[in-house]
Amino acid sequence: MGEPLYLLPGWGLSVQLLGPLAEALHPAFEVTPLALPALPTFEGCLQALHARIPEGAWLAGWSLGGMLAVALAAQRGSACPGVVSLASNACFTAREQWPAAMPAATFDAFLAGCRQSPAATLKRFSLLCSQGSEQARELARQLVAAPAEVTADGLALLAGLDNRQALAAFPGPQLHLLGAADALVPAAAYPALAALAPRAQVVLLDRACHAFPVQAPQGVAQHILDWMHSHG
Repeated sequence: MGEPLYLLPGWGLSVQLLGPLAEALHPAFEVTPLALPALPTFEGCLQALHARIPEGAWLAGWSLGGMLAVALAAQRGSACPGVVSLASNACFTAREQWPAAMPAATFDAFLAGCRQSPAATLKRFSLLCSQGSEQARELARQLVAAPAEVTADGLALLAGLDNRQALAAFPGPQLHLLGAADALVPAAAYPALAALAPRAQVVLLDRACHAFPVQAPQGVAQHILDWMHSHG
C-alpha cells in the first residue's frame, strides 16, 4: 500500500475530475480525492479538512484546493510529509505586494456574475480553465459535465486567501506545478513563487492551461512521483 495522499479540487471543479490523476499516482500513493467543505470561511474550511484528513498524510490540491492544501500543511508543520499544488497561486487576486495574480477588478466582475447567475458563471469559468488547451472546447465540456457546487461564498473565499506566509514557513517538501498558458494564474507567478519559497520545486508546464490536471493526468502524476521519490 502506498503512502496516504489527500487530493482536493478547486472552486467550481468536481472532485470526480481528479479520478484519473488519483489512479495515475497509484500504487506509490494511496490517494483519497476529497471534496472541499461547503463552508464560507477560511478557518472553517481548514478545521473541516483537519478533521477529515489524518496527520501524516501528504496533501495536494488543484487551484483553490492547492491553496487550502498549502495552508493546512503550514498549519501542521512537520506532521505533514509534503505538499503539492496544481495551478495554485500564493494569492488568487492581485494585491500591492503580489501583482502576479488575477486583477481585482476582473475578479470582482466575475464574483458579481456568480451572484446573478451561477450556471452562466460556471460555464464561463470552465472556458477560462480550458483556455490555452489545444482541445479547449472539449475540455470545457468535460469540466461542465461533472457536477460541482458553485457558490459566491466559495469564490469570495478564494479572493481573500493569502498563502505567502504559509509557503515561506512550511518546512517540508513542496512541489508547485503551474501552466504556462493558464488564463487564471499568470505565468509571472512562477518566478514569484520560486523566490518566495526557495526550498520548493516550482515547475512551469509548457502549453498547459488551468485544467492541466484533467488535460494531462499521466504527465502530472509523473512530475509528482519523480519529486516524491527525490524526497523519499
